[in-house]
Amino acid sequence: MPATPMPTAEATAAQPTLRRLANGVQVVKLEMADAPVVCLDFWSKAGSRREQPGESGLAHFLEHMVFKGSRSLGPGEFDHRVESLGGNSNAATGFDDVHYHVLIPPEGAAEALDLLLQLVLEPRLDADDFAMERQVVLEELSQSEDQPDEVVFQTLLNLACPGHAYGRAILGERAALERHRPEAMATFHRRNYHSESCCLALAGPLGHLDLEERLAGGPLADLVSAPAQERAPDLRLSSGRHRLEVPRLEAARLLMAWQLPAARDHEAVMGGDLLTTLLAEGRRSRLVARLREEWRLVESIDLDLNVLEAGSLALLEAVCEPEQVEQVEQGIRRVWQELADQPPEPSEVQRAQRLVANGYRFSLESSASVAGLIGSHALWGRPLDLEHPLETIERWSAERLHAEWVPRLDPERAFTLVALPA
Repeated sequence: MPATPMPTAEATAAQPTLRRLANGVQVVKLEMADAPVVCLDFWSKAGSRREQPGESGLAHFLEHMVFKGSRSLGPGEFDHRVESLGGNSNAATGFDDVHYHVLIPPEGAAEALDLLLQLVLEPRLDADDFAMERQVVLEELSQSEDQPDEVVFQTLLNLACPGHAYGRAILGERAALERHRPEAMATFHRRNYHSESCCLALAGPLGHLDLEERLAGGPLADLVSAPAQERAPDLRLSSGRHRLEVPRLEAARLLMAWQLPAARDHEAVMGGDLLTTLLAEGRRSRLVARLREEWRLVESIDLDLNVLEAGSLALLEAVCEPEQVEQVEQGIRRVWQELADQPPEPSEVQRAQRLVANGYRFSLESSASVAGLIGSHALWGRPLDLEHPLETIERWSAERLHAEWVPRLDPERAFTLVALPA
């Protein structure tokens, strides 16, 4: 496994090391000698965006089934053995990818790595377990459908992202989930868990973990190549407006969604992170200071940047009384217009830079956060240099944010959803 050197010029932090197995699988690791635990994080480009017609919910369902055992691990054996080593495990399915991670004391990392790779790459997919776990997934879907806030959020995505995977629920559609069979899941696994689409990330005190020995001849090294899949379409957000009445919704919601650059445009994404922070992070941010503190129109107002591979999303949510929705929307437009008319003060941008940079630095303190960061970046071909985001933050001035980013959050370009208690 020849090493690929990472940029180290003027770096103040240790840098990850990226290696490739003979079959092309990426293995990225970062030594964190002072961390109390090792994080083993397996990534695959097998999120819900990879589902083909008839496969709704299969990516998330597979995440559940993986923990039901492998060819060599019986039901519950993985959890029992990891816990007996002092560790714990979890997984998450997103639109773009899925990852499975284990947090483990250093002395148990080697055995836990063997177990994790067996579990994820050789799932058993037993028919009886499949039927039982389907009920768990359906119950999870029912709980989501019973939460008014979840209904509102999913409606926003459905309407703003028509015809795109980002507009469909990751949990899937009930009718499709009821039709799924183990054979179809096995096909999905083979199609998406192959050498070009997987990455293993490790962070923590790794000194005693012999990766060369552990990975040679194991299931990760046995992954085969697969025919190139057709690239999923980029997001094309639809602007517009919709009104929705929702039973049991406790307060009105004004939601707005904007399309922003995809994750691969990491410098632009960093600019978006700064502007959304300037607008809605903390009491001194513009939207919070005006709409909540000064005008007292909202209970809360949030603006989050959701970084995605086919096109990112900025999602605003304001919670208010039903009779104040119109005033809230006018207030948002007023705040945006003020920002469009004149660049933000340098002190505002410096505050946003400090908040974003500090949040990033804090994320580098835990092995779990670091493994997630370097695993995701390696999987999608983004810079692995841990200093890169901090350097990028400094390149955004008030004038540049004003010219390049403020127009992107024009309310006229957004999809707006007004959700009212039924």
